[in-house]
Amino acid sequence: MSLIRNGVVIDDPWIRLDDDTPATPGTRAIVSLKRWKAEKPRLIETLAGTGVLLKSNEAAEEIAGDLSVLEVVAVDFPAFTDGRSYSTARILRERYRYLGEVRAVGDVLRDQYGFMVRCGVDAFELADDVDSADWVKAVNEIPTAYQPAADGRSPLFRIRTDTPQDAWLAY
Repeated sequence: MSLIRNGVVIDDPWIRLDDDTPATPGTRAIVSLKRWKAEKPRLIETLAGTGVLLKSNEAAEEIAGDLSVLEVVAVDFPAFTDGRSYSTARILRERYRYLGEVRAVGDVLRDQYGFMVRCGVDAFELADDVDSADWVKAVNEIPTAYQPAADGRSPLFRIRTDTPQDAWLAY
Protein backbone atom coordinates (compact mmCIF):
# COMPACT_ATOMS: atom_id res chain seq x y z
CA MET A 1 0.00 0.00 0.00
CA SER A 2 1.08 3.55 -0.72
CA LEU A 3 0.46 6.42 1.66
CA ILE A 4 0.05 10.00 0.52
CA ARG A 5 0.24 12.59 3.29
CA ASN A 6 -0.17 16.28 2.58
CA GLY A 7 0.25 15.59 -1.14
CA VAL A 8 3.50 13.61 -0.86
CA VAL A 9 4.08 9.85 -1.10
CA ILE A 10 5.70 8.67 2.15
CA ASP A 11 6.65 5.41 3.84
CA ASP A 12 3.88 4.47 6.23
CA PRO A 13 5.22 4.24 9.80
CA TRP A 14 1.95 2.69 10.99
CA ILE A 15 0.70 -0.90 10.99
CA ARG A 16 -2.90 -2.02 11.22
CA LEU A 17 -3.56 -4.48 14.07
CA ASP A 18 -6.44 -6.92 13.85
CA ASP A 19 -8.42 -7.38 17.03
CA ASP A 20 -6.67 -10.68 17.81
CA THR A 21 -3.10 -9.67 16.87
CA PRO A 22 -0.93 -8.93 19.92
CA ALA A 23 0.36 -5.37 20.26
CA THR A 24 4.13 -5.36 19.87
CA PRO A 25 5.88 -2.91 22.21
CA GLY A 26 7.31 0.12 20.48
CA THR A 27 5.23 -0.11 17.29
CA ARG A 28 2.85 2.52 15.96
CA ALA A 29 -0.50 0.84 15.34
CA ILE A 30 -4.01 1.61 14.18
CA VAL A 31 -6.66 -0.50 15.91
CA SER A 32 -10.42 -0.90 15.60
CA LEU A 33 -12.74 1.18 17.75
CA LYS A 34 -13.86 -2.04 19.48
CA ARG A 35 -10.27 -2.90 20.45
CA TRP A 36 -9.52 0.69 21.49
CA LYS A 37 -12.47 0.70 23.89
CA ALA A 38 -11.54 -2.70 25.33
CA GLU A 39 -7.75 -2.17 25.69
CA LYS A 40 -7.12 1.58 25.79
CA PRO A 41 -4.79 1.76 28.83
CA ARG A 42 -2.71 -1.23 27.72
CA LEU A 43 -2.41 0.05 24.14
CA ILE A 44 -1.28 3.49 25.31
CA GLU A 45 1.32 1.88 27.57
CA THR A 46 2.58 -0.69 25.04
CA LEU A 47 2.58 1.13 21.70
CA ALA A 48 4.85 3.97 20.55
CA GLY A 49 1.85 5.60 18.90
CA THR A 50 -1.83 4.80 18.71
CA GLY A 51 -4.47 5.33 16.06
CA VAL A 52 -8.09 4.26 15.71
CA LEU A 53 -9.98 3.09 12.65
CA LEU A 54 -13.54 4.37 12.50
CA LYS A 55 -15.83 2.43 10.20
CA SER A 56 -18.36 4.50 8.30
CA ASN A 57 -21.10 3.55 10.79
CA GLU A 58 -19.02 4.61 13.82
CA ALA A 59 -19.16 8.20 15.06
CA ALA A 60 -16.36 10.60 15.90
CA GLU A 61 -18.13 11.25 19.20
CA GLU A 62 -17.09 7.78 20.36
CA ILE A 63 -13.42 8.86 20.53
CA ALA A 64 -13.86 12.57 21.24
CA GLY A 65 -12.48 12.26 24.77
CA ASP A 66 -9.43 10.34 23.53
CA LEU A 67 -8.28 12.58 20.68
CA SER A 68 -5.43 14.06 22.73
CA VAL A 69 -3.71 10.63 22.82
CA LEU A 70 -4.55 9.49 19.29
CA GLU A 71 -2.05 10.41 16.59
CA VAL A 72 -4.12 9.01 13.72
CA VAL A 73 -7.80 8.56 13.09
CA ALA A 74 -8.40 6.43 10.01
CA VAL A 75 -11.83 6.91 8.46
CA ASP A 76 -13.12 4.05 6.36
CA PHE A 77 -14.73 4.49 2.95
CA PRO A 78 -16.14 0.98 2.36
CA ALA A 79 -17.49 2.05 -1.06
CA PHE A 80 -17.04 5.24 -3.04
CA THR A 81 -20.80 5.77 -2.76
CA ASP A 82 -20.70 5.78 1.07
CA GLY A 83 -20.02 9.35 2.16
CA ARG A 84 -20.47 9.06 5.92
CA SER A 85 -16.72 9.27 6.55
CA TYR A 86 -16.63 12.71 4.94
CA SER A 87 -18.81 13.89 7.82
CA THR A 88 -16.65 12.09 10.35
CA ALA A 89 -13.50 13.81 9.06
CA ARG A 90 -15.15 17.23 9.14
CA ILE A 91 -16.52 16.69 12.65
CA LEU A 92 -13.05 15.68 13.87
CA ARG A 93 -11.51 18.86 12.44
CA GLU A 94 -14.23 21.42 13.13
CA ARG A 95 -16.10 20.29 16.24
CA TYR A 96 -13.23 18.62 18.08
CA ARG A 97 -10.34 20.65 16.61
CA TYR A 98 -8.38 17.44 16.06
CA LEU A 99 -4.87 18.25 14.81
CA GLY A 100 -3.57 14.72 14.26
CA GLU A 101 -3.66 12.77 11.03
CA VAL A 102 -7.04 11.99 9.49
CA ARG A 103 -6.43 9.12 7.09
CA ALA A 104 -8.82 7.91 4.38
CA VAL A 105 -8.77 4.12 3.95
CA GLY A 106 -10.84 1.69 1.92
CA ASP A 107 -12.38 2.53 -1.46
CA VAL A 108 -10.45 5.81 -1.80
CA LEU A 109 -10.65 7.24 -5.32
CA ARG A 110 -8.49 9.91 -6.94
CA ASP A 111 -11.64 11.71 -8.17
CA GLN A 112 -12.66 12.30 -4.55
CA TYR A 113 -9.27 13.54 -3.37
CA GLY A 114 -10.19 17.23 -3.39
CA PHE A 115 -13.44 16.65 -1.53
CA MET A 116 -11.74 14.55 1.13
CA VAL A 117 -9.08 17.21 1.69
CA ARG A 118 -11.78 19.87 2.02
CA CYS A 119 -13.37 17.77 4.78
CA GLY A 120 -10.13 17.48 6.73
CA VAL A 121 -8.48 14.32 5.42
CA ASP A 122 -4.71 14.79 5.11
CA ALA A 123 -3.53 11.22 4.42
CA PHE A 124 -4.67 8.62 1.91
CA GLU A 125 -3.98 4.90 2.01
CA LEU A 126 -3.93 3.64 -1.57
CA ALA A 127 -4.33 0.09 -2.83
CA ASP A 128 -1.26 -1.58 -4.34
CA ASP A 129 -2.64 -1.36 -7.89
CA VAL A 130 -3.14 2.44 -7.71
CA ASP A 131 -0.62 4.78 -9.36
CA SER A 132 0.47 7.09 -6.54
CA ALA A 133 2.15 9.49 -9.00
CA ASP A 134 -1.24 10.05 -10.61
CA TRP A 135 -2.63 10.91 -7.18
CA VAL A 136 0.11 13.43 -6.49
CA LYS A 137 -0.92 15.24 -9.70
CA ALA A 138 -4.41 15.60 -8.21
CA VAL A 139 -3.14 17.71 -5.31
CA ASN A 140 -3.77 21.02 -7.07
CA GLU A 141 -6.20 19.82 -9.69
CA ILE A 142 -9.19 21.75 -8.35
CA PRO A 143 -7.92 25.15 -7.18
CA THR A 144 -11.30 26.82 -6.61
CA ALA A 145 -13.59 26.09 -3.68
CA TYR A 146 -17.28 26.92 -3.94
CA GLN A 147 -18.40 26.35 -0.36
CA PRO A 148 -16.86 26.57 3.13
CA ALA A 149 -15.17 23.45 4.47
CA ALA A 150 -12.71 22.23 7.08
CA ASP A 151 -9.60 23.00 5.00
CA GLY A 152 -9.73 26.74 5.74
CA ARG A 153 -9.74 27.85 2.10
CA SER A 154 -12.02 30.78 1.33
CA PRO A 155 -14.83 29.85 -1.02
CA LEU A 156 -15.14 31.80 -4.26
CA PHE A 157 -18.23 33.75 -3.15
CA ARG A 158 -16.35 35.05 -0.12
CA ILE A 159 -13.30 36.00 -2.19
CA ARG A 160 -15.54 37.90 -4.60
CA THR A 161 -17.29 39.84 -1.83
CA ASP A 162 -14.01 40.61 -0.02
CA THR A 163 -12.15 41.75 -3.14
CA PRO A 164 -12.62 45.25 -4.58
CA GLN A 165 -14.22 45.17 -8.02
CA ASP A 166 -11.17 46.76 -9.67
CA ALA A 167 -9.03 43.78 -8.62
CA TRP A 168 -11.01 41.51 -10.92
CA LEU A 169 -9.81 43.48 -13.94
CA ALA A 170 -6.32 42.01 -13.38
CA TYR A 171 -7.59 38.53 -14.23
